[in-house]
Amino acid sequence: MSPYLSVVIPIFNEEANITTLWKRVSTVLREHFSEPGRDWEVIFTDDGSRDRSLEMLTEIAETEPRVSVVEFNRNYGQHSAIFGAFALVSGQVIVTMDADLQNPPEEIPKLVAKIDEGFDVVGGWRQGRNQNDSLFRTLPSKIVNAVTRKTTGVKLHDYGCMLRAYRREIVEAMLLCKERSSFIPALANSFAKRITEVPVGHAERAAGTSKYGLWKLINLQFDLLTSFSLLPLQMLSVLGVVVSFLGIGFGIYLMIYRILHPEGTVQGVFTLFAILFIFVGAQFLAFGLLGEYIGRIYQEVRDRPRYVVKKIHKVL
Repeated sequence: MSPYLSVVIPIFNEEANITTLWKRVSTVLREHFSEPGRDWEVIFTDDGSRDRSLEMLTEIAETEPRVSVVEFNRNYGQHSAIFGAFALVSGQVIVTMDADLQNPPEEIPKLVAKIDEGFDVVGGWRQGRNQNDSLFRTLPSKIVNAVTRKTTGVKLHDYGCMLRAYRREIVEAMLLCKERSSFIPALANSFAKRITEVPVGHAERAAGTSKYGLWKLINLQFDLLTSFSLLPLQMLSVLGVVVSFLGIGFGIYLMIYRILHPEGTVQGVFTLFAILFIFVGAQFLAFGLLGEYIGRIYQEVRDRPRYVVKKIHKVL
């Protein structure tokens, strides 16, 4: 019999957290999802860990038949790891969460209750994050949230929280999407009719270090800009028109100024250079953005898989 709830947890070098993580997750699931028709499963994805994470996960799977472990051949990133688990889920409701215990597993029943009310997607809205995370973490998150709200048209407070619940139909629809760069919370909104969010707790990382450095945050921002909207290209067109009119206007101004003040043209050379550098900088920005789109098209045309599964560990 298929379970009602599937919990998906990507793992990358989290040996310091796995024991506590499994203890808390299993306790919550056994307390709240043990009655007939409300059974559960947990699918861990080992995303190329180089510590003892995989060994610890397989030990859990050997003792608990409701646990599966998807082993990747190398590290592909958090969202690919989640997709790897999505391909195996059996539940009618799928909950995703991080392994760092910053979002408590005890909040899972709250998300599932909202799904039971008829919502298709339920996001977690992290409370108290400003007290637990540095400005380096919160500021990029605010930018990502603002961009995602603009590109998707769905006004949620927190797109960065991976403690989220989805109906099975939404997950199946996402699995049909083959693009390599996928930001799951935004992608899910493309297929969901009823979307909401609930406040969830937020704590300091239990152990280990964050896997999201500055470069990954920048790359995530580019994923959002180029995968879900043509707005950047449209803005470049608008910028081009504005710059053209400014250039024409400035040319007319210089011509009139030279006629009226022929002796003052030399003094305006440095001003002209400054304005020229601004325009050249805008052009390089435009070239970079266009290159980002073209590069992603190149990645899609190669049609390489999102991930490669080395082995699935499961007690049969």
